[in-house]
Amino acid sequence: MDVLLAIWEVLDLPIVIFLLLNFFLVTASLLVYAERKVSAFIQERSGPNRVGPAGLFQSFADVFKLMFKENIVPAQGNPFIHSLAPVLMVVIAMSTGALIPWAKTPAGDALAVADIGVGLLVVLAMTSVTVYGVTLAGWSSNSKYSLLGGLRSSAQMISYELAMGAAAISVVLYSGSLSLFDIVESQDHLGSFLGWNLFRNPVGFVVFSVCALAETNRAPFDLPEAEQELVGGYHTEYSGMKFGMFFLAEYVNLWIASLLITVLFLGGYLMPGQALLVEYVGLGGVALTLIGITMTLLKTMFIAFCFIWIRWTLPRFKYNQLMNLGWKYMLPIGIANILVIAALVAGWQLIVGS
Repeated sequence: MDVLLAIWEVLDLPIVIFLLLNFFLVTASLLVYAERKVSAFIQERSGPNRVGPAGLFQSFADVFKLMFKENIVPAQGNPFIHSLAPVLMVVIAMSTGALIPWAKTPAGDALAVADIGVGLLVVLAMTSVTVYGVTLAGWSSNSKYSLLGGLRSSAQMISYELAMGAAAISVVLYSGSLSLFDIVESQDHLGSFLGWNLFRNPVGFVVFSVCALAETNRAPFDLPEAEQELVGGYHTEYSGMKFGMFFLAEYVNLWIASLLITVLFLGGYLMPGQALLVEYVGLGGVALTLIGITMTLLKTMFIAFCFIWIRWTLPRFKYNQLMNLGWKYMLPIGIANILVIAALVAGWQLIVGS
């Protein structure tokens, strides 16, 4: 037994990382399937229905197909950076998921690969680094369409990162901590969902959600890859698995954005009435951890479904509309929201202190 414990202490982190990577691979495939089915429902058609039951394995068949596609590198491009860009996108997207808590362990700790005190700050920093992958992809392709897509992505992410940061600061004012685990715990008020930041900070929720859509380049904010204007945007000159890696990163980022909204505004792993179950039913330990994981998955899937529905419902913004929304509306509203919440928190502390 001592030998097994010693082996586990050495291998626990690699095993968890391996499981997390495989989880993101499967999740991205299922999100692609969900997107196809939702778009088919909206457009009154069947969608994937050939590979597997109800077309469930269509995404895996597409991956298998991409593995045998020819890998094309532009003759006048930069081969090294051209290959580095999609890898950078995928690595950053998957690394971000290691910092987000899925549940509370029986020992009372966060169920996450790494629970650090400034988790929110690190997550926002890592998500903003994805702009380098897009920009490098556009520049290294030696194509005007690709370069314009990369430049659009840079401008778009910079424009909406500020407003997203303002929405995140409003959450930190309530929780008093940059730890994602502490932020979830601060939303636990007698087991009621009214303690979630969705209800305490609805303006921050709207601002953060809109900015998350823009940060992930999802419609109606998909200007960097607008087919009608830029052919395929920054991945016009990509093929094979490199092309597939960009889509893998896109759907992993979609899941991470949904997961982050769940943690910051929807109570994370908390379930309405959880405190009552713990107090009167005696629920705890592993059962409570499993419930937390289930709640996190359900909430995240709901947000991801909303993002998919928005993509197939709203038309794409024009570029000037995109910039106006970010700088003239989202950022001022986010800053005003910080001031209002700071005043409320300070006033409450004065009342309680007196």
